[in-house]
Amino acid sequence: MSRWHLAAQVDDIRPLLMDVRATNAACAIATLVETSGPAPREIGAQMLITADEHWGYLSGGCIEADVARHGREVMASAEPRLLRYGEGSPWIDIQLACGTGISVLVEPVSGDDPAVAALLDAYAARTPVLWSSDGRTRRVTPPSAGLPPLWDGKQYARLCEPVLRLVLIGEDATAMASAALAQQSGIEVILITPNGPEQPPFADIGYHRTAAADALDAIGLDRWTAVAVMSHDREDDERALARALKSDAFYVGAIGARARLAMRQERLRDHGVSEDRLAQMHAPIGLQGFGKAPRDIALSLVADVARDFHARSAAARSSRESMSSTAPVSAVSR
Repeated sequence: MSRWHLAAQVDDIRPLLMDVRATNAACAIATLVETSGPAPREIGAQMLITADEHWGYLSGGCIEADVARHGREVMASAEPRLLRYGEGSPWIDIQLACGTGISVLVEPVSGDDPAVAALLDAYAARTPVLWSSDGRTRRVTPPSAGLPPLWDGKQYARLCEPVLRLVLIGEDATAMASAALAQQSGIEVILITPNGPEQPPFADIGYHRTAAADALDAIGLDRWTAVAVMSHDREDDERALARALKSDAFYVGAIGARARLAMRQERLRDHGVSEDRLAQMHAPIGLQGFGKAPRDIALSLVADVARDFHARSAAARSSRESMSSTAPVSAVSR
């Protein structure tokens, strides 16, 4: 009898590694290191395996249970394994629907591994790092202008960026729908509602009740952060928009009618926003062609933000260039 494996939706194993680190438990990490043709996942996709559970997926459900079995054997033997599935595989009973071949490196990892500690410290600090491993030794280093190959036959290298973060300013139904959908999509959500209720509307989101521009300063906007102004307090909105447009935020947008855009842009110029950044502002916000109901706007916003974020990350991976070469050496271990 089959069962729904909801844990397969997990795409970032770092939060799960935090639990492993907290208990000092052993685990195994399985990384897709090579494909010989079209495949459901990109090289670098990972699974986390413990004695009782596994998260993530590497090939659309075809091999995950077998990879988890190997992972537990790797944990017991403390010896990594390089697995081959599909074309060129010794296991003819495991078929890949895509008809290609993939290689998966399964490595044992202890909860007290220094590289894991460095990876999670960088994750908490929103610092990009390069994670590399040959299955026995893991290293965490600052990303450089030119990244090493994804897989050289012995070692893989994986750029680990800060998680996508969406800062929402507002309190109406559209802001609530956007916060709920973004959180469900695995995006880190921070809600800014000046003078709002004492408690946030949802658990596990960031929440600020101060003036929007001050809250943005307190949050600290980096190049993995998107800002969406969903409120209608024009003067405060424009101060917050100006603050966001002067920051490193990769996406800044505002809800509002296109007819008022020219007036808004003029006020933003008065706040010292450059023409280049004005041209990059998403206004009206989100992808066009959706309805105007709160959930429709939320879907258009989250899809637009995620598209921009992943397109930029994909371009960095394909060129093997880091999106950020500014991480301080002190933030990571060698």
